[in-house]
Amino acid sequence: MQLNNLCDRLDEYKIEYVLNEPMSHHTTFKIGGNADLLVKAKSVCELKHIISLATEFDIPYFILGKGSNILVSDKGIEGLVISLDGINEVSISSDTIVCGAGVSLRTLCLAAQKASLSGLEFAYGIPGTVGGALYMNAGAYGGEMSQVVISATALDHKGNEIKFSLADMHLGYRTSVFKNTNLIITSVTMKLSYGNQAEIKAAMDDFFSRRRDKQPLEFPSAGSTFKRPEGYFAGALIEQNNLKGVSVGGAQVSEKHAGFVINTGNATCNDVLDLIKKINDTVKKSDGVDLEPEVIFVGRK
Repeated sequence: MQLNNLCDRLDEYKIEYVLNEPMSHHTTFKIGGNADLLVKAKSVCELKHIISLATEFDIPYFILGKGSNILVSDKGIEGLVISLDGINEVSISSDTIVCGAGVSLRTLCLAAQKASLSGLEFAYGIPGTVGGALYMNAGAYGGEMSQVVISATALDHKGNEIKFSLADMHLGYRTSVFKNTNLIITSVTMKLSYGNQAEIKAAMDDFFSRRRDKQPLEFPSAGSTFKRPEGYFAGALIEQNNLKGVSVGGAQVSEKHAGFVINTGNATCNDVLDLIKKINDTVKKSDGVDLEPEVIFVGRK
C-alpha cells in the first residue's frame, strides 16, 4: 500500500488523519486492533477528495459511523478508516428533515422533538448514526427507518452522487441496498408527522427507560448480537439453553438480557467470535435454529 503517498496528499489538502489508531476507541464494543490510517471527513466535498485519493493509491477503505454495530478484528483494519462524524448538518423544513449521515440518532431525535415532529421516537437511545441506521434499516419497539425515510444520497467509489428513492433502497429487516456495496450514504431525508411536543418527549423517555431497564447498557456491546429468527426471539432461545452468564475470555452472554454479548472489560474480538459460535452451535443442536449475527465483523482475518 502507498500509505505514505496518501498521507502526503492528505497534508496537501489539509485533511487531518491519525496513523495506527486503536479501533477500540471508536466502537461501542471497545474492541479492535489498530486502523492503519483514520481520517475524519468534515464535509461531503472532503469525503470525495479522500475517496479519490484512496482509489488513486489503491488503498482499501472502511466507512465508520459511531461503531455501534461492528466487531473489529484484533489485528485491526487494513488501509483507511473514514469517519463521517463531521457530516452532521440537520435541516428542518415543515415536516421534513434532511440530515448528514454522520448525525447521531440522539441528535436527530431531539431535533425532531423540538420541532414537534413525531415518528422517530423509536430511535431515541439507539447508539448509532443516521447513515448507519439507514444502512441497517435500524428499528425498535415497532418502528424502523423504512417508516420515515423518503430519500437518500450516496457516493459511489468514484465519488459520484446517486439519489435514492425509498423504493430504490430495498429496505428490509436489518438490510438495505447499501449493504454489501461500496456505496457511502451521505444524506438522508425523512418525512414525519406533526405531534405534541410533550407527548413526543414522553414517548422518547419511555423507550429510553425500557432500554435502560432491560438492556445491559452499563457494559460495552454492539447492541443485539443476533437478528430475530423467523418465529422466534434470539434472546429467549439463548436463555432457554441456559447460556445466560456464559463466558469466553472477557466476552459474556449478558445476565440481564441474553440477546446481548457484552465486553466485561478485556474481551478480544476472538473471544466474542468464539462465544457467538458457542451460542449458535448450542441453539442449533437444541432447537434447530440458526442464529444469524446482527453484528458486522470487520478487519483483518
